[in-house]
Amino acid sequence: MLEFVVPALNVKAILPQAILALTALTVLLVDVFSSQGKKSSSLGYLVVIGVVAAMISTLMINGARESAYSGMVMVDGFSSFITLIVCVVTLLTVLSTINYQQFFEELNCGEYYCLLLFAAVGMSFMGSASNLLMLFLALETMSISIYVLAGFKWHDRKSIESALKYFLLGAFASGFLLFGFALIFGTTGTMDLVKISAFLTAHPEMIHSRMLMGGVALVTVGFGFKVAMFPFHMWTPDVYEGAPTSVTGFMATGVKAAAFAALVRVFFVALGHVQADWTGIMWLLAFLTMTIGNVVALSQTNIKRMLAYSSIAHAGYLLVGFVAGSKQGQAGILFYLMSYAFTNLGAFGVIALLGKKGGEYTELQDFAGLGFKYPLMGLAMGIFMFSMAGIPPMAGFMGKFYLFSSAMKAGFVWLAIFGVINSVISLYYYLRVVVVMYFQEAEQSISMPKPSPAVVVGLVLAAIGVMQMGIFPSYIWDMAQQSVQSMLM
Repeated sequence: MLEFVVPALNVKAILPQAILALTALTVLLVDVFSSQGKKSSSLGYLVVIGVVAAMISTLMINGARESAYSGMVMVDGFSSFITLIVCVVTLLTVLSTINYQQFFEELNCGEYYCLLLFAAVGMSFMGSASNLLMLFLALETMSISIYVLAGFKWHDRKSIESALKYFLLGAFASGFLLFGFALIFGTTGTMDLVKISAFLTAHPEMIHSRMLMGGVALVTVGFGFKVAMFPFHMWTPDVYEGAPTSVTGFMATGVKAAAFAALVRVFFVALGHVQADWTGIMWLLAFLTMTIGNVVALSQTNIKRMLAYSSIAHAGYLLVGFVAGSKQGQAGILFYLMSYAFTNLGAFGVIALLGKKGGEYTELQDFAGLGFKYPLMGLAMGIFMFSMAGIPPMAGFMGKFYLFSSAMKAGFVWLAIFGVINSVISLYYYLRVVVVMYFQEAEQSISMPKPSPAVVVGLVLAAIGVMQMGIFPSYIWDMAQQSVQSMLM
């Protein structure tokens, strides 16, 4: 008689993800048994409680080394930092959504918040996956949820187009990634990241085999799509413009954080032996990604498309830290991802404030004169634009400082110089938003509905995060450095 044995599960290692998943299921149940009239924003506040609980559990296990699922999930400082970023991103997104759903009632449902939370679970697992198979499962959990979220405004053709484009191109990218993983497995005989590194140490003759090089190239393509790296960035403007604004902010920050976490873990833990081969290619891609993103953003008149190209440029800045390859560069990536989460979600939160039943104002000209009409909104948008431009004392400045200085110390002086030049170029389109808000007459009268307390709290938290990381960066910077030092190799 066969005996069924339930494998032991280390709950502590997956506690934040378990809380997020349980919250998602609870929200679905509450939605089913709630009447439409009483539902209001209670679902959103329920999600906020779950995300805060997940954030507290992440801080409680920060620094611990745990594993789950037979070592396929490894908890270390690096994974805890990524989970913390994911929780911050999810929290700010939900707070923004509670206000945004007054314009689009279809977002006020359990399915929306459930997908948001399961996407967060996938993002978090991407940061802690130590096995290529686990990494792929986490990536698909995140991606499938976001494909649906992008098309959640099903009455809007642009939203449907956005979801379809993201799904089709995402499916191709997943195929490239999976094929790359298969080639790496074919070369090394394992999918465990640490064992792949150990195999290449024991068999140096395999390091430059065609199969391994092909695997590295295909994995680069797959991750390149997720982080919007040139030349795999073409989907970004259309998808960002069509998706609900709250979802766009979630995609721009959460997906980028998860994808960069996976990129760092795969390339530095498993493929560190071929670092000399991919560094030159990544140098070129970093330069092209930030340059093309910034140059094309100059001509945009739709603020969501402008932020989409800006997101491409920021992926280029993050690649500067990746090319540096040092612990400082990796810590710089973590710091920048956290600062970018506060900044970008703050900016999208401000955009989501302006709306009307079934529509929103996303043309740059729509913001004309709003700086004096709504001074607090103008102040918040100014803070977020200055931070993205890298103007001190905002978080964006310190983030770029850490990334570019790591590149300088690693000997990539010209890449750091190109990064600074690109930051100067970006000043034009970021400051143009501020100029339009304060120095241009409005062509039409646009009124902002009274914002909900939730979105006000969200914007205040984002602004405090931007200022705190800019003026007192040492706490987060020390935390990022310790997280990288404790990354399991």
